[in-house]
Amino acid sequence: MPHHPCQTLECEKKHISESVSTPKRWLQLTIFFIGVLSLSGALADDKPELMLAEIYHQGIDVSQYWTSEKLDGVRARWDGHQLVSRGGKVFAAPAWFTQGFPAIPLDGELWIGRGRYEEVSSIVRRKQPHDGWRNIRLMVFDLPEHGGTFGQRVMAMTRMVAQIHSPYLAVIEQQRVANEEALMQKLQTIIDQGGEGLILHRTTARYASGRSQDLLKLKPFTDSEATVIGYRPGKGQFTGQIGSLKVRTDQGVVFYIGSGLSHEQRRNPPPLQSRITFRYQGLTKNGIPRFPVFLRIRDEESE
Repeated sequence: MPHHPCQTLECEKKHISESVSTPKRWLQLTIFFIGVLSLSGALADDKPELMLAEIYHQGIDVSQYWTSEKLDGVRARWDGHQLVSRGGKVFAAPAWFTQGFPAIPLDGELWIGRGRYEEVSSIVRRKQPHDGWRNIRLMVFDLPEHGGTFGQRVMAMTRMVAQIHSPYLAVIEQQRVANEEALMQKLQTIIDQGGEGLILHRTTARYASGRSQDLLKLKPFTDSEATVIGYRPGKGQFTGQIGSLKVRTDQGVVFYIGSGLSHEQRRNPPPLQSRITFRYQGLTKNGIPRFPVFLRIRDEESE
């Protein structure tokens, strides 16, 4: 699709309408989507039912939880035979990578090291096995079908990996902390070392799919400001509204923010050249804010 200089929602809507108005264009789109589907990875028989973390909040008795570093990798489920993504796609991991993995389900993170998420993602997205996987390990953090408490699963994971001796399989280190002060000190240590945050898992919890207060994530957030320089039209429930804001930071970094906008703000977005405040979680290797969330128009803030 050729580049177009739209900077307003009305312009974007007009461009989209014109771009799909002819049978030829529909044929091109059909061929494109068929191509995309043919390149997509194989699907597992069942999408994994994963245990997902809620956000940590103050006042929790942290002594009742195990804590571990939150790794910035790609979530994966070893189902006993193959590695499956959170969305149910089978990763094209080489046979030598999973050789010796146990015939039981494992929850883990495909990981290389701190700050290397893009590298991991690029490797595991490829549709054919390749040697890039030699840099990756599956960092195990749970046994979804063990049946015991998390404290018992920690012991079982440690014994399992010690017996397997695979260079591509490891267990994420789990520790206990006495109180919130110790937790925050641990968080700061991880952040200073280039990590992303912490995961807390209640020691008495059984494995259960979905979000739960038995599993919590704790990450620092950073607030910053940017200037609105354009819009991207919404799709689905946001058709006819703003999907995301195109913004530029004071350092000249341009990116889009789609999270945090209310329905009213999607109908009547912050005007071009207005200043906004947003929240994000660290930077990519290209200096782009990760997971940006719109907070407010800067002019509306009290000084």
